[in-house]
Formats: sequence, C-alpha cells, structure tokens
Amino acid sequence: MQKLRFFFLLLLFPSILFAQQRTKVELVSSDRLTVDTKTNVNYVINPVFRQDNATLRSDSAVFYKDRNYFEAFKNVHINQGDTVNIYSDFLNYDGNAKKAHLSNNVKMIDPTSTLTTNILDYNMATKIGEYSTGGKIVNKDVILTSKRGYYFANTKDAYFRYNVVVVTPQSTIKSDTLRYNTFTNWTYFYGPTNIKGKDDNLYTENGAYNTKSENAYFGKKNLYTQNTKSLKGDSLYYYGKTGYGRAVKNIVFIDTSDRTLLRGQLGEYYKADERVVVTKNAYFGMATKDSITVNKKKIPDTLWLGADTLQTQKVLQHTLKLLNKPVIQKDNEVGAEDDKAKEEKEKEKAEARKAAAAAQAVKKPAVINLETKKLSKKEKKLAEEKAKDLKNNPPPPKLLDSPKVNVDSIKTDSLKKILPLTTQNKTIASSKKDSVQADKKIALKSDYKKAISNTTNVKPKTSSANLLKKDSVAVFNPADTVRTRVIKAFHNVRVYKSNMQAKADSLFYTAADSTLRWYKNPILWSEGTQQTGDTIHVFFKNDKIHSFQVLQNGFLVNVETDSTKFNQVKGKKITGFFREGELRNMYVDGNAESIYYSKDDKGNYDKMNQSVSSRIKFLFKDKELTDILYIKEAEGATNPMNKLPKETTLTGFIWKPELRPVSKADIIKGKPVAKSTSKNTTTKPAVKVIGNDASGIKPILPTKKPAADLNKSKTTPIKPAVVPPVKVDTIKKKIQSVN
Repeated sequence: MQKLRFFFLLLLFPSILFAQQRTKVELVSSDRLTVDTKTNVNYVINPVFRQDNATLRSDSAVFYKDRNYFEAFKNVHINQGDTVNIYSDFLNYDGNAKKAHLSNNVKMIDPTSTLTTNILDYNMATKIGEYSTGGKIVNKDVILTSKRGYYFANTKDAYFRYNVVVVTPQSTIKSDTLRYNTFTNWTYFYGPTNIKGKDDNLYTENGAYNTKSENAYFGKKNLYTQNTKSLKGDSLYYYGKTGYGRAVKNIVFIDTSDRTLLRGQLGEYYKADERVVVTKNAYFGMATKDSITVNKKKIPDTLWLGADTLQTQKVLQHTLKLLNKPVIQKDNEVGAEDDKAKEEKEKEKAEARKAAAAAQAVKKPAVINLETKKLSKKEKKLAEEKAKDLKNNPPPPKLLDSPKVNVDSIKTDSLKKILPLTTQNKTIASSKKDSVQADKKIALKSDYKKAISNTTNVKPKTSSANLLKKDSVAVFNPADTVRTRVIKAFHNVRVYKSNMQAKADSLFYTAADSTLRWYKNPILWSEGTQQTGDTIHVFFKNDKIHSFQVLQNGFLVNVETDSTKFNQVKGKKITGFFREGELRNMYVDGNAESIYYSKDDKGNYDKMNQSVSSRIKFLFKDKELTDILYIKEAEGATNPMNKLPKETTLTGFIWKPELRPVSKADIIKGKPVAKSTSKNTTTKPAVKVIGNDASGIKPILPTKKPAADLNKSKTTPIKPAVVPPVKVDTIKKKIQSVN
C-alpha cells in the first residue's frame, strides 16, 4: 500500500513542483501610472506587462500588484514565445495561475491557424485555450466552427464539441465530437459525423480524415452514398486523391436505380469508373417483376447470384456488344429481336429525308409567302407575277464545276442534261481556276455507265470550315454518353431464382440488354429440366424472365419420378421462352436428337421413342411437357420397354442434380459437397428403380400430384443423391410429328 502511495506521489511530483513555480507579473513600461497607496492598486495607460516568456499589452489596465493580477481594456495583445498571439477587447489575467480570461472580439493566432471567438480562457503555462460560446478556426485549407472547443498550441491539436462544422475545398464535415490537428490536417471523429463531398456523402461514428490528402478511415456504423448508390461496411478505408476505397466485413452495396444489392466480406471501390469489386462470400441480388406466392401472399421473385468474385460498375453503353432477344418468326423459325437495328434504320431514313429537303430547298427559288407576310395590293401583284414567270421560265441548271454544287444532290437524271452523250469523244474544259480538274480534259466514252461512274467521282472543293462542321456533326452522338451497369462474376458462379437456377465458372450481365451470359461449363435448371452447353444466355424483358438460349453442344435432360428414365434432347442451339415466369415452349435446332419415354393410359412406361430432326419443338403447360413437335426431316424409331437397346442415353449425356442451388442460402454460403457422386456417363444407369425420385432435385414450386401417389410401388426406393428429393410433374404422353 505504501509502495502504491509512493508511486502516485512520483507521478504527481512534477505537476506539484510546476504549480509551485510562481513568478511575478512585471510592469515593464507605461505612458502614465497612477497608484492608490491605500490599496496598492495601479491605474496604467498603455501598459506593457511581462511574465516569463509572455508579453501583455493594452490601452489601459488596472494592476493589483499584491494579488499578481490585472485587468486590461481595449486593444489587448498577448505575445508568447513569438509563436502565439492573442487579441481581444478585455482581459482578466491571474499571474499566479497563469490564466488569461479574454472576451469580446477574441482572436488567437499561431503560425498555422487563427482562432476567433467571443470568450476564450487561455492557460499560459500549458498553452491550452478553451471556449464555450462558439468559435472558429481558420487555416489555409480548413474553416472549422463549433459551440465548444479546446486548442492546444504546443501540439496544434483542437478538440471540438457540439455542432461542429469543418469546411474544406473538397467537402463539408458535420460532427458531434472531433479532434483536428492544424499541422497534420488530420481530423478524428468520436461521434455521429457526416462528410459531404460534391456528389457523395459518408456517415460514420468513429474514424479519421485528412482534409489535405483526403485519405480516411472509418470504423463504426459507416455508410457511403453517391446519388442512387450506397456502400456499408464495418471498416472503410478511402484514398480521396486516387478515388480508391476498401471495405472490410459485412459489406452492403445498393443501387436503387437498378434495384440491385451486392454483399460480401471484402470489397474495393474505384470512383473514376464507379466500379465495386467484392470477394469473400460475395453475392448479388436483382429485383424482378416476377412474383411467387408465400403464405398465400405474392412477393417479388428476386434473382440471387453468388461467386468467388463479383464486380459491378457503370460503363459507356456504346462500348458493349449487346444481344438481341430471341423471337419466334414464321414457320417456327427462331430469330432475333432487332429493335436497335430498326431504330437506327428509321433514324437514317429521317436524316436522309432532312438532307433531301435541304437540297430541294437550295434548288427551289425563293418564293414570298403571301399568307405569312402582309403586303400591299401592288406588292402582292408583283410577287404573283414574279412567281408565275419563274414557274414558266425556270433558271438554267448550274454547271458541274461550280463550287456551290452539292455533290450529294447530283443524280443520274441531272447528269443526262449536263453531259450529252455522243458516239464521238468530246472534251469539257473548266471555266474557273478553282475547278475540280482545271485545264484538264475529261474524255467521255461511249459507254454510258462508265461516263456516269467517272462523273459521280468528281468532287468539288469545299472550305475547311464546312469540313469541320460536317465532321463535328457526325462525331457528336448523345447515345455515346449513356452509361449502363454491368456485373461480372468469376469462379464458382451460382444463380437462384424460383423458376430458374444455374451454375457456371463465369458470368456477365448488363442492364442495357437485360441479359445474363454464362460461360465455361454452364448448367441451367428450370422446373424438371437441366440444360448444358458451351454458353448459356438468359434474357429479361420488362424485369421479367423472357427466354434463354443454350449455344453450341446444347444438351437438355428432363426427368420424371423415375430417375432412371431420362428424356433427353441435344442440338447445336436450344431456345426456351417463358410466359408469366413459366416455361411455355422450347426449340432445339441443328442436328436435333431426342430420346423420350411415353406412357400408356395407366401411367406405365410402354416405349422409348428415339428420333433425329433438324428442329424439335417442345410445348409446356402448368410446368408439364405436353407436346413434342418434330419439324423438318424427322426420322425415328420406337422400342417397347422390354426390348430397349443397350444405350439409352445420347452421346454427351450429363446429369448433375447435386450442383443445383435450391435456396438463397446456397448462393450465400455455396452449395455443400454432395455425399454421393452424380451420374456422368454415356452408358445406361445400372440401377432400375420405380418409386421415389433418386435424382435429388428439389422442387421449386409444389406439384399438383400429392407425394403419397408416388409411393404406391412395391419396389423398395433407393436413397436420393441429395436431400430432399425432387417431385417433378409427370410428362403427358402426346407426341406429334410435323413434316
């Protein structure tokens, strides 16, 4: 206990010693001095006081010599160590405590900043100033105001409380509590703070910001907003000069204009191109106008996308190669919706019409509009006669070498008038020095087509001003400034939506054409079908799923309750169309092959149908396959169930139900590793079981048939590959062949 007391005494000893080092206030000089001998009070005019390294001046003062105290009035000036200068109208100075109480028009100046306030308490020993009625600090970079503040002249630190506002050329900071260093330009926040830039704002409750370098760190309840975008993170680091930021832990990026949401645990932000890169449990949500029913209520069906790395940014739309949505054309042909080409064609036609009208206006003589201009009777009569005369006797055509001729207006008919054709060669000489081919002969051969081609290649001289004007009009295009959002996903890409799920290595999406593009081993699931191919595109229209396309090596597998019976289709391209969120029809083009199992009236499999066609069309209704239409050169064979061939799968068959995302949780955390391996072979499955589905596909929506009907078979069901098993609707029997 005694040791602890001794330790505290050692800590307090320097301050006690410092408190005992009192010095007297000296009156160095004055213009006039009056002394009250009874009270020993001095009345001084223009005094100069000194204590330690400080000099104090004023217009007048009352000096209480015994108390080591004085009061100063008007033009008060304190100079301490030639580094701190304080000015005010009034001063009460206690020489024993070395404390100055200044009031009215107080100004404290040091080499880096100026503090102004109405009342200031300044400790000459510690060089600490305090105000509580509002103050302002100004330096070359910052203007800072607050209700209460403390300024430390030694360390150049200032603490501020209540209604703190910091104004810099780049931003305005509003805070409850902060500390600012006038030498390093670092600002530290200890309460609710908003940093507002020219087009963005950052909220935090703890952090630091450099008003000169614009570097910052924020560590509590952080929210960055810019127009329609916002970014949250437990920790935010931002480098203002480069426009680069990092977000760590619980990152949330939202863009309300695109109705998009991006989450993750580590992110990077690039302000120049508005790019955000998120890793570690990164996933993305995009709102659609499709809806699902949950607890008898319809809610929006959001598309969720997860990947190892997600990147989103705004880019110029004209730099992207946009895709056209597929449409059904005549004779069941699948084409592309070419709205953009139509718009460009219409634009070109409109411009051509304007150019033709302008050229026609140049050719036509100026005619006075008698309806719009008020003329006297005599003027009207003269104008009518002039117009009639011009109509009956039009002016002769202009020569080809005239510099005023518009090349675009030269037509074949005008060439017939300008260049008479004869069987003998003739020469045409230019009449002006600035002609296109001055003093040169143009040989007109008897060949009419050659003469026209030679003539149309003649170009009159145009001034540089006209060329610049033409080029400037051609270069400017408002569409070149349109920016649109793109999303890129890399590695282990997963997508979940109630009526569609997918997996791939990489993905690209742009809001300009509302198309998802999957690359490298993509797999797409919809209802009871699985599609694979080299590339898969999924198109959205009016925020609803519109269609999909599987390009190159397309392979579709459809499974029923008996997972050993795989309906299969393969072709170069597979195109499917949705209506109200449900798959309605699908086309397979290019060497289309199919294997389809049909059933009898009792619902038992009776035969396997194998066919080859240039195109196959599938029709769906209520999530069930209802019709198969073979289009163009259909060939096929039918085998009863007791005489099936050895090979019941098409070449390239693949079946991966264990990779299928079944919920949003699979997007966020990733699909867990399946306990059993999937079928990925071109041979017939070894096990034949009738009963519960062994595929492991979880249904997205409830099926019409109750699960109890699927368990009537006496055969013992096998365990599914992934829990829970899929209950897929039965495919109807009807098959049609269309030649």
